[in-house]
Amino acid sequence: MNKQLTTRVIFIIAISIAAIVSVNAQKVYTVKYSSNADVKVFVVKYESQADLLVYTVKYESQAKGNDGKWFKVKYESQADKKIFFTDYESQADLKIYYVRYSSEAGWRKTSKKHLME
Repeated sequence: MNKQLTTRVIFIIAISIAAIVSVNAQKVYTVKYSSNADVKVFVVKYESQADLLVYTVKYESQAKGNDGKWFKVKYESQADKKIFFTDYESQADLKIYYVRYSSEAGWRKTSKKHLME
């Protein structure tokens, strides 16, 4: 009886951890209108201007956590965050810079991290 209870508790904890991790996955969808977006984004010219350095991954499984690795989904319903790319920096909630390598991705300004959680 104790063994069954322990197994159930471990199972519940594992499911809870998996749910927490999936909430922070960075599956993004680009919307056409700013009013539909969770976050308005502007792409800056220089890395030093960015709040977040973004690397676009090829596979959904690589986009775990809130660390700047984004997976662009085809359908809005699949996204964790809906983003809109602004024409002007002043309109954006978040400034990003695309990096070439996965290891370069990450937050430069952690004060903005809550936007992608």
